[in-house]
This record gives sequence, structure tokens and C-alpha cells, in this order.
Amino acid sequence: MSDITEPMRGTSAKGWFSLTSSALTAVVVGFTSTILLIMEAADAVGASAAEKASWAAALCIGQAVTTLILSRRYKIPIITAWSTPGAALIATSAGAGIDYRSAIAAFIAAGVLMCVTALFKPVARLIERIPASIAAGMLAGVLLRYTMGVPGAAIELPYLVLPLVVIFFALRVWQPLFAVPVVVAVGIVLAAFSGTFGQDCCSLSITQPVWTTPAINWPVIVGLGLPLYLVTMASQNLPGFAVLKASGYQPPVTGSLWVTGLGSIAFAPFGAHQVNLAAITASIVTGPEAHPDPAKRWLVAWPYAILYLLVGFAAASFVDILGSLPKPLIIAIAGLALFAPLLGSATAMFKEKNEIEAALATFLVSASGITIYGVGAPFWGLVAGLVLYGARYLQSMRTSNG
Repeated sequence: MSDITEPMRGTSAKGWFSLTSSALTAVVVGFTSTILLIMEAADAVGASAAEKASWAAALCIGQAVTTLILSRRYKIPIITAWSTPGAALIATSAGAGIDYRSAIAAFIAAGVLMCVTALFKPVARLIERIPASIAAGMLAGVLLRYTMGVPGAAIELPYLVLPLVVIFFALRVWQPLFAVPVVVAVGIVLAAFSGTFGQDCCSLSITQPVWTTPAINWPVIVGLGLPLYLVTMASQNLPGFAVLKASGYQPPVTGSLWVTGLGSIAFAPFGAHQVNLAAITASIVTGPEAHPDPAKRWLVAWPYAILYLLVGFAAASFVDILGSLPKPLIIAIAGLALFAPLLGSATAMFKEKNEIEAALATFLVSASGITIYGVGAPFWGLVAGLVLYGARYLQSMRTSNG
């Protein structure tokens, strides 16, 4: 127990403030940016109102539990999230006639496949050997798409977004520690006073988890469960490992896949479609803004878990509250919160002179937003960068041997 309490005792109030504010930003950005997509996915498989609330609650609680387990075990800021591309995949299944109970079985199958992947040590070793510059290039490409949304949001909703931009960069010069949390707080206050919140968004109630017994339907397991596993592995877990690597941490690949796979299986009967490594929100809590000491950043798991537990137990209400924020405001908050991680990633991708070409290719493809075979741009950016890196490595080997 002392290995847990000792870093807690050695963390100052200022350190806890930065950890908590980073966690709060990650929760607000992570939840509000895609919760409506989760609801679309639930509608696509015929979930009832109670089942939809349970779905959101199970995801939030699953993230809290798995984040705490992984971060405490490895003393690394490993935070988990729901599978956004997986939700998009489910949302497109409306025309396939997939019912809710069959979808639950497919969710469990995807979690089982994640655990099976953890058994293959060569896969873990390959992921661990991804060069840091390429990982940084992929992360920078993903973050660029979010930060580029800020100017458009400012044009669409100037009276809400422009004050946030001014406040953010003023605080970046004066008190960078407070920049993101102040922007989040001011954004919510401005939305409330401007009347852009929904009229019925502020009623709070405890969400009741709803157990659903899965119905084994092999065509659905193959047609939905297998693609759900593949898209989550390629578009969530690989970028998640890359974020940790770009931040200077060695990700525990096998342990992470085991914990998220088992977590997905455990929470699937309550609606959770997949719990996996966070990528975008992870970049908020793995840098110096979360805590100046890299060895203490894992403590962000505590406020992150507590906040997501609170959101989970009040999921139905928070779906209304946070979902009522204007979309341009959410885009602006997310883009400003990811400005510092983008700066760090852009610097890291050019650190190794011999890897600049591969890192730049990774960055460009990751930022392109392309989707091939249902798999998003970050994965293909990683592929492009690794191919170029491998070609350069083979060329250097031939030169040295010749």
C-alpha cells in the first residue's frame, strides 16, 4: 500500500490541481464529443431508453475501473475510453436488422478477441518497437484535425468561442496551468448565460444499469463482432499505445489488452460496446500540463476514475446536460485543450534526423482523415511511416555492409 500512498503524499496541492483539471478536461472533451454517436449506435440496434442510459453508464464505469487498474499497476497514465470508430460501425448497422441482444453477444466476442490478441507476444513486441518519432507523427496528425476546428468554430459562434481563444492564449503566457480548466469553465458558463443549453438539460437522476442476456447469433458475431474488434484495435488501441510512447512511456501492451478485453466482456451485458486505450483524451493527461513530474502523472487516474464514475451513475442526465453544449463550443474546447499536446508531438516527430521523412509521412496521412476498409487515417498513417522507416533501415544496412 505504501507504493501507492507515497506518491500521493509527495504531490502538492498545485500538482493535484493540475492533475484534476487535466482529468476534468479529458472527461468533458471525451464525453461530449462523441456521446451523441453512442446514442445513434444504441438506436441502430433497437435499444430502449433505459438500455441507452445503461449503455452510457456501463462505458463510463468501465473506463473508470480499467483506468484505475492499469495506471495503479504500471504507474503510467494509462487512461481508457470507449471505441468511437466502433460506435460509428454499430451506428451504420441499422439497415442490417441487428437486434440489441445479438449486438451484446457481438460486443462480448470483440472483447474475447482482444484477450486472444494479448496471448500473442510477438504482437506486443512489434507494438512496443514502434519508433517514438513515428508515434509522435501519428499523434500530431490526429490532433491537427481537432485544433484546426477552432477557427471554424470561432466563425460559426464568435460570441462564445472568441473569448475562449483570447483567455486561453493569455493564460498560456501568464499561467499555463490554468489555461484549459478556465476555458472549460468559462465555456460552460457562457453557454448557460447565452441560453444555448437545452431547456430540460439540468435534471439529475441516478442511472440504473440494465442487464441484457446476450443472444448468440453467429452471422452477427462475424459481421459485427469481428469488425468491431479490428476497428478498435487499429483505430483506438494502436494510437493509444503511440500516445504513451510519444509522451516518453513504454506502454505495457499485453497487460493493457488483457485489462481492456476483460473489462469489455464484463460490462458488455450492460451495453458497453468496447473499452479500449484512449488516444485523443490520453494526450491531455500524459504531458507536462497534467504534472511536471512524469513519474507522478499516473495519479491522474484517480480524479479521472472518480469523475467518470459520477458521470456514469448520472449518465442519463449528463447525456442531456453535456450533449446540450453547442457543437462549435465543444469543438473549440477540444481544439484548445489539445494545442499543447500538438505542440509537443510536432516537436518530437522531428527530433531524430534520420526518421524525419517517415515521421512526416505518418503525420500527413494521419491528418488526411481517409478511411480505407472502415479503418481510419491514424492506422494508415502508422503503416505509411513504418514502411518508409523500414525502407530507410534496409538501405542503411546495405550501405554499411557494402
